[in-house]
Amino acid sequence: MTYEEIKKNEAIKTYITQADNSLISLGYTEHSFAHVAKVSETAGEILKILGYDERMVELAKIAGYLHDIGNLVNRIEHSQSGAVMAFRILDNLKFPAEEIALITTAIGNHDEGTGVAVNEIAAALILADKTDVRRSRVRNSDISSFDIHDRVNYSVFKSELDIDTELKTITLNLSIDNHFSSVMDYFEIFLNRMIMCRKAAEKLNMQFKLVINDQQLI
Repeated sequence: MTYEEIKKNEAIKTYITQADNSLISLGYTEHSFAHVAKVSETAGEILKILGYDERMVELAKIAGYLHDIGNLVNRIEHSQSGAVMAFRILDNLKFPAEEIALITTAIGNHDEGTGVAVNEIAAALILADKTDVRRSRVRNSDISSFDIHDRVNYSVFKSELDIDTELKTITLNLSIDNHFSSVMDYFEIFLNRMIMCRKAAEKLNMQFKLVINDQQLI
């Protein structure tokens, strides 16, 4: 079973859609197909660049695509409920137990507060998920009513994740429009996520760096 086949699964599409609908009601930024596809591709690319085998890259993509389905149950502890949902889905699709274990462990450990980069797929998923900061994730069209999450995401007009195998660094480069958000606003919202990224990079024997407006902050 491949990542492309998982993407075509109608039940999974329904779970992702309804999970995001719940977050729309709660006022969250976009967590639909654009987000999970970006996380999938980034997680896979991280492991590919670092020399992991093709199947590990594929499993990272699948974990990325399924990682937020737990929002269907509730935003609170969505990583754990998502892991349980993913286990059932993958088991029904006849995935090998070893692959189910890797994917569900990654999903269950991707959220800040409880998540830990316990394996390489979890590390790639954390890095891919926590670095997806971009203007297009903001749904609120009324700038005057932005909350801090809206402002921080909307302020980012350029976001790049650079992986340097020679320097052994994974660098998140952000360009922020200070008219909408300050660097301190970014840290208020994302400090715990950046700490997770640092530890995830270490799991991959890399060093995480954060650069905002050409200034290295981590």
